[in-house]
Amino acid sequence: MAHENQTTGQGHAPATERRPSGASALLLHLHPRVVPEGALRLSRTFGLGGAALVLFVLLAVTGALLLIGYEPSPERAYGTVVSLVEQVPFGAFVRNIHHWAANGLVLVAFLHLLRVFNRGGYLRPRQGNWLLGVVLLLLVLASAFTGYLLPWDQLAYWAVTISTGMLEYVPIVGGLLLRAARGGSEIGSGTLVRFFVLHVALLPLALLGLLSFHLWLVRKAGGVILPAGTGDEASPRGPLVPTSPALTRREGVAALVVLAAVLLLAAVADAPLLAEANPGLSPNPAKAPWYFMGVQELLVHLHPLFGAVLVPALALGLLAVLPALAGGARPSGRWFESPRGARLALGAAVAGALLAAAGIAFSENVRRTPPWFPALPPAVRGGLFPTVAAAALVAALGLWARRRGATRLELVQTTFTLILAAFVLLTATGVFFRGAGMALAWPWSIP
Repeated sequence: MAHENQTTGQGHAPATERRPSGASALLLHLHPRVVPEGALRLSRTFGLGGAALVLFVLLAVTGALLLIGYEPSPERAYGTVVSLVEQVPFGAFVRNIHHWAANGLVLVAFLHLLRVFNRGGYLRPRQGNWLLGVVLLLLVLASAFTGYLLPWDQLAYWAVTISTGMLEYVPIVGGLLLRAARGGSEIGSGTLVRFFVLHVALLPLALLGLLSFHLWLVRKAGGVILPAGTGDEASPRGPLVPTSPALTRREGVAALVVLAAVLLLAAVADAPLLAEANPGLSPNPAKAPWYFMGVQELLVHLHPLFGAVLVPALALGLLAVLPALAGGARPSGRWFESPRGARLALGAAVAGALLAAAGIAFSENVRRTPPWFPALPPAVRGGLFPTVAAAALVAALGLWARRRGATRLELVQTTFTLILAAFVLLTATGVFFRGAGMALAWPWSIP
């Protein structure tokens, strides 16, 4: 779907190719006139890149409608949202669409990045576009986060308070970063104005510009990666078919499916809106947005310097150096590179989830006992030691995979999958299993 199914392959369109018009002609500005027939299979991309593009457009349209009645001030913001929901015809529905499209975009962008990784799209010669994709994911997260505060209710106020408070743990410049993000030492009018400008102007413009560059790089690289042996000497990428209607029709259907899913969700599930923000009354528990809950869960178990700063920074660094770790390998175009790679990735995912669950259980028990090694600084016993232990477990798994004959590429894939599975379980624990005081609880027992 969308930009993923493009190519610069050689060949001529069949003589029966029809002259495109209307919407098809517009879409051909994003595509070549012909595409490999093998690139049209849903399993190549699952349409995730195109789904992200549809959600971005939907957010732009609904966001523009929501702007008509919104006032970005602590005195008026909450009232304008309540008025929109209760008095404006279809106002609640438009807000619901915007809410679910924003959350959907975060999820789809993450899954798209994961799909690209597992099909080798981060390898040469596409490593530059991989880094651009990581930046786009960060911008999507920033856009969702800055929009989170705008309703100015209890949920938004305290989620942003928790999330921005993590900046204070950055050594030396933490206080400066915190004041820059909030526009002062506390969440207030300066914070709301900053987040509003970022959300409605700066971040959308940055996303639009980088997304256009991203699409161009995908087309320049030849579109979706196809497995070796797809074609023959005359046509290495297989038979070519006209982009319109072969690709444009599929994209149209997929876009309608995404739109229908968001509209259905908006019709049955309202966007949350709690009481107006009250700086003097914190909810219990006060949680970050779900996409930052993995980091907040780390703070439950690690010293803040490690949980909020060093471990997330190392994770972002890993995303950036993945192409280099692969050692110049080229993508095969197959899922997980090989059947053995698929088995190793599945084993790593299970191991990562189990190790994270075991680590949480162990940490919960340790927290109820007197500190181990009390003479050591808290950052050492509560941050350095657990982080080194986790790194040793990851290295042990990598050594095990290597001894089972894993290639360097499969080893990179296995290690990344292990870390990602552990982080996903940490996120799920924070979202669904943390109750009052951030204590573990069953979801149905949490108010």
